[in-house]
Amino acid sequence: MQRAAALSALVCLLVVTAAAPAAPGGGGRGHADRARSTLLDSVPRKGVLRVCTTGDYRPFTHREAGGGHRGIDVDMARDLAKSLDAEPRFVPTTWKEIVDDVADRRCDIAVGGISVTLPRARTVYFSEPTREDGKAPIARCADKDAYRTLQRIDRPGTRVVVNPGGTNEQFARAHIKRATITVHPDNTTIFREIAEGRADVMITDASETRYQAGLHPELCAIRPDEPFTFAEKAYALPRGDEPFKEYVDQFVHLATHDGTYAAYEARWMRSR
Repeated sequence: MQRAAALSALVCLLVVTAAAPAAPGGGGRGHADRARSTLLDSVPRKGVLRVCTTGDYRPFTHREAGGGHRGIDVDMARDLAKSLDAEPRFVPTTWKEIVDDVADRRCDIAVGGISVTLPRARTVYFSEPTREDGKAPIARCADKDAYRTLQRIDRPGTRVVVNPGGTNEQFARAHIKRATITVHPDNTTIFREIAEGRADVMITDASETRYQAGLHPELCAIRPDEPFTFAEKAYALPRGDEPFKEYVDQFVHLATHDGTYAAYEARWMRSR
């Protein structure tokens, strides 16, 4: 009798459980929690897109004396914020800290000529690329033929200048063994070191060598169409937020195929 009563109670419990309504959306509580946590929803709700950028890498990002920001990726960030019914809030960072700032959620996205690397990709997501690039030299025009290869650069007596914390310093330390490497802390003034004779050459992104050669007529971009490496630039995003990444990917894909990105690039190159 006791066993029959217990079985009867268990059957009643199963019937009640089966009749309980499913969680909204059919995905259970975990799915609903994940949906609520995405930046794709929270950014429009708050009305603010927090954008990490170094502000020291023209033509992609430049922080002006008055505190405003300009550049190709700054314009793109403003468009992204607008598409999310939000305003951009630019958060200062450095090349050494930019990836950790995204991973630690001090910002929602990082922009400004960021090179995609595998070590960085272990910490953050990257959006669809905005452009291809690669490392190339820039030097005084009088010396341009002397620095066309890494072998010619990496000689005793050559003074190689780098900015700290990013892929330029990483590349130089990996490939320059005999020349002298000097770290210059300010990426906005580093090219004066070459122009004024305190350094001989810098190896940076080919896109930057072209831009800086336009700013400094005494400097020449060396083999920018044949860089030493292949790289892509993209925007850094927090890991784990798939809906937000998919949205930013689609935003970048459209902007790089409908002429928006190209128009910003052309305009900024003209406004040196």
